Amino acid sequence: MDHRFVGIPELTDVPRVAVVIDVMRAFTVAAWAFSRGVERIVLASTESEALALKESHSGWLALKDGAPAAGFDAVNSPGLLRSRDFAGRTLVQKTTAGTVGALAVADAPLVLCASFVVAGPTARFLRTEDAGPVTFVVTGEGGRAEEDLACAEYIAQRMTGGDDVEAGPYLHRARTSGAAADLAAGRRSGCHPDDVELCLETDRFPFAMVARQEDSLTVLRPVEVPETSAAPRSR
Repeated sequence: MDHRFVGIPELTDVPRVAVVIDVMRAFTVAAWAFSRGVERIVLASTESEALALKESHSGWLALKDGAPAAGFDAVNSPGLLRSRDFAGRTLVQKTTAGTVGALAVADAPLVLCASFVVAGPTARFLRTEDAGPVTFVVTGEGGRAEEDLACAEYIAQRMTGGDDVEAGPYLHRARTSGAAADLAAGRRSGCHPDDVELCLETDRFPFAMVARQEDSLTVLRPVEVPETSAAPRSR
């Protein structure tokens, strides 16, 4: 199957099916947020938009990259998020790469956001949907981030090879990436010592994450994907 692997700057048209990859850390964090009870994630284009959305909707929370800042309730770290209770809440997320990539393809008929923690369910969802060729948006480093490219290629292989595809070589590429080195060395603010390992857990969660337009907003929701070929259903 002739998939495309492109960076955000290389997006010149609206793909039919897009899978936006941000392993370290936006879409690992999004998956953890859903596991901690978040009902939906609204993707914001700027930090000021994220705060404005939070302030105009009672009970909404906001999350950003980097160090904690006034008005934001969380930062882009799975290690710092995993003990939080977000039951029933809406979370507005703004990050440097992941949310930018998702918003760049928001008009596509089918958009999924992914990382290793939801790789298998994402591949099964695409198989169930008979998605055909996929445009994988590699968000980090202008499309050159090794951890994102490895995850994209892993999902593409699992679309055809199923659960028999060996994750090890792809995880090794991610583990030895520049982003992993920066996180491990504490060179990125708003991180936790466990972030790298949490980003490299394959199939930690049983859902894919689908982005759709809702009332002029780009909204990410978890979609449970059974191990069988039964149709996926929204959670």
